[in-house]
Amino acid sequence: MRRFSAILIALTMTLSCATRDPGDPLRPGYNTFSKEQDIEIGKEYSAEVKKQADIVDNPRLQAFVKQIGMHLAQQPQADDYPYEFTLINQPSINAFALPGGPIFIHSGLIDAADNEAQLAGVLSHEIAHVALRHGTSQASKSQMIQLPAVLAGAVLGNGGALAQIGQVGVGLGLQALITKYSRSAEKQADALGAQIMSQAGYDPLQMARFFEKLAAEGGSRPPVFLSTHPDPARRTELVQAEMATLPARQYGYETGDFNRSKTLVAQLPPPKVTEQQQEVAAAAANPVAPQAPSAAAFVRMNGGTFSFERPQGWEAFGGRDSLTIAPRQGLVQSRSGGVVIGYGAVISRYEPRYRQDLLNASWELVQQLQESNPNLKLTQSPQQRQIGGSPGLIVGLTGASPYGGAERNILLTVQRPDGLFYMVFVGPERGFAQLQPSFERMAQSIQFR
Repeated sequence: MRRFSAILIALTMTLSCATRDPGDPLRPGYNTFSKEQDIEIGKEYSAEVKKQADIVDNPRLQAFVKQIGMHLAQQPQADDYPYEFTLINQPSINAFALPGGPIFIHSGLIDAADNEAQLAGVLSHEIAHVALRHGTSQASKSQMIQLPAVLAGAVLGNGGALAQIGQVGVGLGLQALITKYSRSAEKQADALGAQIMSQAGYDPLQMARFFEKLAAEGGSRPPVFLSTHPDPARRTELVQAEMATLPARQYGYETGDFNRSKTLVAQLPPPKVTEQQQEVAAAAANPVAPQAPSAAAFVRMNGGTFSFERPQGWEAFGGRDSLTIAPRQGLVQSRSGGVVIGYGAVISRYEPRYRQDLLNASWELVQQLQESNPNLKLTQSPQQRQIGGSPGLIVGLTGASPYGGAERNILLTVQRPDGLFYMVFVGPERGFAQLQPSFERMAQSIQFR
């Protein structure tokens, strides 16, 4: 455990040194997707959002949001994406960008803003996520972990970029990665957003002040929009440092329609509740307890380089060396519209950045998972165990269950010639004891070829 802690400290120091100075160039990071795929993904996801969301049926409000958004998108820092801006009738304070240009704004954002520059600050921030390709960059990093597809064919359709992106936003209770970014990505979006605002004639400080206001009003539960953002206390300082590197400009650009738009937002009818939202709410209010499979009903399943036994009633999603094993009732529709694992198992392979031993490679995998899902916490020191005739490790983690309450995760890792084999057993804390015998049998049954 001391060695494990030492690795954590070393990695933390390495990450803390990888900081950006104000004024340094901002460029998209590691990405296995092309810009054309970004655009394709955005179009496909945008169509899905529009089917499910209550789009504001008011041409004046939509035109207002589009006018501000397109003025910002015309700035050179925004790059040449086919941006579009859509207002959703939703009183919550939120906005999100999809890869390739589609940006959605909740009506509650206009209601909460004190002036047009604050709204422009949020739009600039989201445009920056698009220009820096944060969505597909994070998806690309997750593909290094090879998180398997959960119902990628049934839910997202076979083929297409949407099916490809769908493979990385699920498993281990992870939310879709395209709408939740790391703190470093949020800082980059603040910096580039400040540049876009300044170029467009808006005061960049209004972006930071708006986020500070939301954090203060939200108390211990700030809006979802701020969940991974930098410390609000430092946000103004960071934006001011970025502004000091920009050419001096006179700020004060306005469309002149802000006050009228706030009035129109106040007159919007209550949001429509879709059938899907009703089902999700009902499921959250009445979660289904995990059902332990019969001890006698197990079947052997072959992966690309391994085989194992799975409960007969549990299905396999994905293929070859990247699988999710779960019953249909163990897959849960999340509040964000994605599919997550309520209980089941994830099997896949992780390729560490550097050639290293089992402990270091396992810890690097844990770090990657925690970066994508900050709720995951280490609860058990690594235990050595023979898995399929090879040395392995078992690590305990905990997180938030889609059923509500705590989720328990057991991570099993084995160093193999083609990378780090891993298997994660997932279940709600309150039902884990019923599932554990089945998980134990699956682990004991692993054989490598």
